[in-house]
Amino acid sequence: MAEANYAAKALVDIGGRPILWHIMKVYAAYNFNEFVLTLGHGGDAIKQYFLDYKPMTRDFTLALGEQSRIEYLQDVDTEDWQITMADTGLETNKGGRLARVIKYLEGEVFHLTYGDGLGDIDLTGLVAFHKSHGKIATVTGYQPYSQYGILNLSEAGEVTGFQEKPRLLDWINAGFMIFEPEVRDYLTDDLALDLEMEIMKRLAEDGELMMYQHEGFWRSMDTFKEAQEMDRLWHEGAPWKVWA
Repeated sequence: MAEANYAAKALVDIGGRPILWHIMKVYAAYNFNEFVLTLGHGGDAIKQYFLDYKPMTRDFTLALGEQSRIEYLQDVDTEDWQITMADTGLETNKGGRLARVIKYLEGEVFHLTYGDGLGDIDLTGLVAFHKSHGKIATVTGYQPYSQYGILNLSEAGEVTGFQEKPRLLDWINAGFMIFEPEVRDYLTDDLALDLEMEIMKRLAEDGELMMYQHEGFWRSMDTFKEAQEMDRLWHEGAPWKVWA
């Protein structure tokens, strides 16, 4: 799995854990436990988070001095993950980051998502849909809710009704994508290679891109207010929490 992320967002705290951890937990709930993180700005902080993960999440006894040692008091790690940390450049675009980690994916089908979106995605259904159509790529689509109330008007300008933040008809790219190894034919060495406007656009033009419809919960985190909302949702039950 390749995880395209922006470090500043990826480490934003949601319920005591970074949003990146929540995204990885969604995948791990479906037994996808191998991750490739494409690192740029703030990549050192992500590396440090996972290097410190074991002592920061488990009880332990620490002995100092000549017999310095650390003894963990719990037998099994909570997360059985394999994480590859790949430095892909400070200014590299998302497509360029994918091009630089494709070698770590060993010619296999892989998942890819953004580091700032969470949802209760049915990954079993997503995989089944991807296998059913035989195309190179699948993107998860979502119909978001308007952030504003909508006024219904007559031709004369009279307000005839009001819709409080209705669900929009258009579909947006919610991440949670799947790619076949053949996507490497769409990659270049250009650091500015764009995932959406170049790779996915070309896939669509070639008839190689399909959309899986997700109608459950999905939310992106682009602002401080949205981060606060996600933290609130976590404490109220976390609709994206598909793990036990």
